[in-house]
Amino acid sequence: MVFDLTEEQRMIQEMTRNFAQKEVLPKAAELDETGRFPEELVRQMAELGLMGVAVPEGYGGAGMDNICYAIAMEEISRACASTAVILSVNNSLACDPILKFGSEEQKKKVLVPLASGRHLGCFGLTEPGAGSDAGSQKTTAVRNGDHYVVNGTKNFITNAPQADTCILFTMTDKEKKHKGITSFILDMKTDGVTVGKNEKKMGITASATASIILEDVRIPVENRLANEGDGFKVAMHTLDGGRIGIASQAIGIARASLEDALAYAKERKQFGQPIANFQAIQWMLADMATEIDAARLLTYRAAWLKDRNVRHSKESSMAKLYASEAAMRASVKGIQIHGGYGYIKEYPAERHFRDAKITEIYEGTSEIQRLVIASALLKD
Repeated sequence: MVFDLTEEQRMIQEMTRNFAQKEVLPKAAELDETGRFPEELVRQMAELGLMGVAVPEGYGGAGMDNICYAIAMEEISRACASTAVILSVNNSLACDPILKFGSEEQKKKVLVPLASGRHLGCFGLTEPGAGSDAGSQKTTAVRNGDHYVVNGTKNFITNAPQADTCILFTMTDKEKKHKGITSFILDMKTDGVTVGKNEKKMGITASATASIILEDVRIPVENRLANEGDGFKVAMHTLDGGRIGIASQAIGIARASLEDALAYAKERKQFGQPIANFQAIQWMLADMATEIDAARLLTYRAAWLKDRNVRHSKESSMAKLYASEAAMRASVKGIQIHGGYGYIKEYPAERHFRDAKITEIYEGTSEIQRLVIASALLKD
């Protein structure tokens, strides 16, 4: 088993780390405070080829592997989790399903602008009454000649206010339940599409989250992604890859908690010496570092399997579950090491805590990850 990064992987690590430190980190506190969408950073990430890391160059992407994608996500997340999730959604939830299930025409027309960063994507699966139970879709699509007429509401959609394209999931046959779900590529400028208010959130505040309301929206048949009834399969495959991105985000947040706490522990003095000299602090730092490394190895394994087109549902869920919970533990320890200063906004420790929590919830809660893992074990 080889643990060394390839030359290409080291290159993207160095490039994204430099970008994150010089361009993203200095803006992180302001973005968190104002909730401003980081348009200029998204544009810069597009220029660096980060909006379609694992998409072939012929379709507008950087043509790298999924370990490169995980590396990029970690580095951007270490600086600003809000900026990173914008990147994650475009790569994992918009580009990936079109690359996997799209026709050649769809790839040329829609994937190229998404992967190159000229357009931004979102993923319309969650509904007010369908979160973890993705099979309970209420949004309907009724075939009418060469179009489908779509009605319904999608909830908690990341990137919705800025998105040009939505990977949309609808019910075309309610009797078939999850086998009656069909996916579409939706142009967000289509008549009848309305984006709701930007939700005020505990964390990742500069990443826009809103509802999408669909009223008699006419989607051409050629915009259907895969066949009727294949939508659930499209969604589950897409989320397998998306969980690699969120695991990487969680690792980046955890690393920020560790690095900030480590620097503070070396500077802060109590009882006449740096608090880093005290065993209680050292043990917290040791636990944080160990769990971050373990999470990264789980995530790289899932990315490695994805690159080889090997089924990776269990491995992606393991990575996402462990990394997200490790991020929460690291952020709690980070605040504790900072003491009272960790609880005030002047220091970034409290931001890491708020940003970490969502990684245990979106793209499949920790409870859903455990169900996926257990299901895979019981099938063996």
